[in-house]
Amino acid sequence: MSEAEADEGRAETAGSGRQDEDAAPRDGADRMRRPRIAAAVAAAVLFAALGTVIALTTPWNPMPGPVPGGHVEPDPALDFSPAEIARSEAFDSAINPPAYTGLVAGLALVLVLGLTPLGARFIGWVTARTRRRPMRVIAGTAALTALLRLAGLPFDVWGESVLRRYGLSTQSWPAWLTDQLKSLGLTWVIYTVALLLLYAVVRRFPRYWWTGAATGGFLLVVLVSFIYPIAVEPVFNKFHSLRQGQLRSDLLAMAERDGVPVGDVLVADASRRTTSLNAYVSGFGSTRRIVLYDTLLESPPERVESIVGHELGHAKRNDVLWGTLVGALGVAGAMCLLYLLMTSPRLLRRAGVDSGGGAAEGDRDGARGAADPRSIALVLALVAAGTQISAPVQNLVSRKIEARADVHALDITRDPSTFVSMQHELSVRNISDLDPDVLESLLWMTHPPGPGRIAMAREWARVNNVQEPPPLR
Repeated sequence: MSEAEADEGRAETAGSGRQDEDAAPRDGADRMRRPRIAAAVAAAVLFAALGTVIALTTPWNPMPGPVPGGHVEPDPALDFSPAEIARSEAFDSAINPPAYTGLVAGLALVLVLGLTPLGARFIGWVTARTRRRPMRVIAGTAALTALLRLAGLPFDVWGESVLRRYGLSTQSWPAWLTDQLKSLGLTWVIYTVALLLLYAVVRRFPRYWWTGAATGGFLLVVLVSFIYPIAVEPVFNKFHSLRQGQLRSDLLAMAERDGVPVGDVLVADASRRTTSLNAYVSGFGSTRRIVLYDTLLESPPERVESIVGHELGHAKRNDVLWGTLVGALGVAGAMCLLYLLMTSPRLLRRAGVDSGGGAAEGDRDGARGAADPRSIALVLALVAAGTQISAPVQNLVSRKIEARADVHALDITRDPSTFVSMQHELSVRNISDLDPDVLESLLWMTHPPGPGRIAMAREWARVNNVQEPPPLR
């Protein structure tokens, strides 16, 4: 072979090698593009299904039909004294600063940790001597959740001091701190279990882990909601059956007339923590139960019946189960979206967890970065952002569901006057915001304000030809 022919052969061989090297990243990119497209389609379908379910099943007009005499506009001055209105406004002005600054500071911290290399460096430092990946996930989760809770502690103390100043909190500081530690422990357990499962799925199915994450997230939400009454609530409160007597008999009889199976009515020892009034339904199926705060038992029996009628409305409509399934559907869609974000090389580099595997391994770079326990900070940042973005919709839907439960209470008691007096007592005792602004409604309000609930009771009376409750003042 001549020297020219040899040079030509070497050039062809080198060119072929360069073509193979160039083809590898293209093939890797193609292999990564397919699961990302599938995840994007799945996310779109799940969120579309979620939006459709919410649109079709939310009681946007809890009391449909025309109201004789027109709709009743909420007016705090009709039922609340100037002193009560002033106290509500003063409390709102005092509690808003710690609430808003705590929210902003908490979001800012978690986003800085997740969207910059700081979070990855922090977790890397914490887990530097830990070799086994599951232990790195456990240690990283514990350290990061503790750091976030510690950063929020000053704002929590500020808010608690406001509650004490207005007589809403009855806890000693040691008891309050114990509750904070319990809450931190519960947060750590939930996040640890969820993240251990997530990272196990990422490593087992590096390119299609969104399928397992979406399925697992759906099932985990359902499981947590089911066991919450028996596994979580007892951590913070002690419960006992409502003692035998006329009130218990009347409440169980009302439930029977309403067609809602209630085996027991429980009382929580809330008075050791607060002076506020409340009742709630939690769980579903065999774990469903109606719980009254022991502070509520100080009220007249007919007012307690009005409150329980509201809770029976939730039970009859299976609102807890509905909310669980809707939430689980949202989490499944969020896991598909999380996959798209956690396999973005640009986002991984920004978070300091880029795998650095090289172009020839482009199909695995996203998977390697997502499987790195140092990405825990990025996961928590994305979860926090998603939670805050979805909060206004959740609160809006919650207010409509609560209004429907109010209508149910009026339907079974046929006593709007007692309902109005009960809502007045709830608002005054809990120092509720009587006229929340738009931002407060978006961020915090899961129930309609007291004056709105009272106005609806007057509308119900007009529609049902029952004597309309007169103004309380």
